[in-house]
Amino acid sequence: MFFRKSSFKETLAMKKKSITINKCQISNSRDLKTIISLGFLPPVNKLQKISNKKEEAIFFPAELVYSKSSRLVQLNTLVDKNILFPKEYPYTSSTTKILRENFKELYKECSDILNLNRNDLIVDIGSNDGNLLSNFKIKHKVLGVTPENIGKIAIRRGINTIIKYFDKKTSKYILKKFGKAKIITATNVFAHIENVHVLMKNILRILKKDGVFITESHYLVSLMKELQYDTIYHEHLRYYSLQSLKYLFDKYGLSIFHAKKIPTHGGSIRVYAAKKGQYKNFKSVSKIINYEKKFINWKSFNKFKANVIQSKLRLYKLLDVINQKNHKIYGIGAPSRASTLIHYLGLTDELIKCVCEVEGSHKIGNYMPGTSIPIVSEKKLYKDKPEYAILLSWHISKELIKNLRKKGFRGKFIIPLPKPKVVGK
Repeated sequence: MFFRKSSFKETLAMKKKSITINKCQISNSRDLKTIISLGFLPPVNKLQKISNKKEEAIFFPAELVYSKSSRLVQLNTLVDKNILFPKEYPYTSSTTKILRENFKELYKECSDILNLNRNDLIVDIGSNDGNLLSNFKIKHKVLGVTPENIGKIAIRRGINTIIKYFDKKTSKYILKKFGKAKIITATNVFAHIENVHVLMKNILRILKKDGVFITESHYLVSLMKELQYDTIYHEHLRYYSLQSLKYLFDKYGLSIFHAKKIPTHGGSIRVYAAKKGQYKNFKSVSKIINYEKKFINWKSFNKFKANVIQSKLRLYKLLDVINQKNHKIYGIGAPSRASTLIHYLGLTDELIKCVCEVEGSHKIGNYMPGTSIPIVSEKKLYKDKPEYAILLSWHISKELIKNLRKKGFRGKFIIPLPKPKVVGK
């Protein structure tokens, strides 16, 4: 496959599909200041079928910026949601063990701290294949909302699902047909939806007086501490801390009464918010806010940028040594974050021969976004026996290494982040 540079006309067309954000997405202040630029990245879920046909790929700038007024770290490019979240969106949350376990734990926690009954409605925004709601389904009324066709999987599982975007029209429809919700969840989507103020209004429209909004988002502090720059891509418009979430929720009369750090996606934060005065505050809130103060400042941001650059150079050096020995490297896992890593480093199929996914993955038979690196079944790993496997889902490396060894892989593993290293024989 061949990716050529866009012509002037094509560049104009691309600009219509993206907008440069000049104001903070929460405070509307023009105080944005650049933390780091990762260059130009393709939409991470715009997959192209493997074929001999020469096709183009579109790329958009990925620049991380900070607003002092809201304490929000965010991207300054907004890409058309139809590009970022196509109907054929390939991600299914139920295939990830850590997410299945996380949502079971979420249900238990809700049952412990909230007074739930069988008539309560639980609404999940961005419900995907129904993974989260499957835990609530037995004892409560559930409703999922997702724009992708993957929502049909949830319907087949008996989970009532609206296959639409969660917008004003959809929220009004929910209110009319289903009534108000006791719990509204938005896990790994609250940072994705472009107009956060419209989103908040739509959430409040269907939230009961004593209702609770629960959000899980990739945590800014985890991103910085673990050097997870590969989680920076256009789906993720905002990188929340508890401080920035508090600033946002205060605007809408919501109070954060409980928060906790959770392991999903390499480190996320789960937040419980309700209308002020409805619930007693847990000590967890003030504890986490105090913890964040040493990370959310320009000294930490500059250190993060320097560490990203150093990590990139070290990984280059490691891969160069392997390449000079003519050893083969296969990629393991094709999560969205892998696309950022591959493009920020400029990796091609000359170095990473292919990326292996678990059998049954919707991504098999496509190229990694914007590259000629094919995504194949992991059966190829055991058949070809390459000397090295680079773990693109490095944040779950322990689980991956254990599973791959059990299935018969005897080569060495490259863990690319936060400090590039080789493990194994």
